[in-house]
Amino acid sequence: MNLILLGAPGAGKGTQAELLTKKLGIPAISTGNMLREAMRNETEVGQKAKNYMDNGLLVPDDVIIGIVGERVAQPDCANGFILDGVPRTVAQADALEKAGVKIDHVVSIEIDDNVIEARMTGRRVCSKCGESYHIVANPPKAEGICDDCGGELVIRKDDAPETVQRRLAVYHEETEALKGYYERLDKLRLVQGNQPIEEANREILRVIGA
Repeated sequence: MNLILLGAPGAGKGTQAELLTKKLGIPAISTGNMLREAMRNETEVGQKAKNYMDNGLLVPDDVIIGIVGERVAQPDCANGFILDGVPRTVAQADALEKAGVKIDHVVSIEIDDNVIEARMTGRRVCSKCGESYHIVANPPKAEGICDDCGGELVIRKDDAPETVQRRLAVYHEETEALKGYYERLDKLRLVQGNQPIEEANREILRVIGA
């Protein structure tokens, strides 16, 4: 089964991808990891991507799609895969179709912006060991101090309110249009993201018929 996970930053795509990997026995593929792997293996598209990134440029769609094509052709994807972070635009979705990358279901994790903002701006990370906390959902025993190593808890730049708002704006502008694209192909499946992780996971499995 070939899946795409859609959802705003902080909707829980990474968490759900991990659970689905365990339950379905198929790999979760993130764009960032794919790019790094292709560059490490010095594949042709990996070298192209490196040239763009070394010059501080965005990697163009054709290079991204080339890397996805290479990755899903590997033996561990024979029974399926989960794409997280690609496609980001309708142009990329079109290019995936044309490249013959077959998609069975597109799961969109639906969650309100204000819930995402509360989730992400409440995150704290240990400056020493990297352990993650949340001031509401998973607070440390002592405010601002890591339970594990006593390091100072900090807000990552990614989780600063203005960064979160900017990332949400980009998602609505560029990526949300994919919902309409995949709805027309009868592949879109909506799942509520503002529920316990395991319940959201059960709902995903149900809507994809797994």
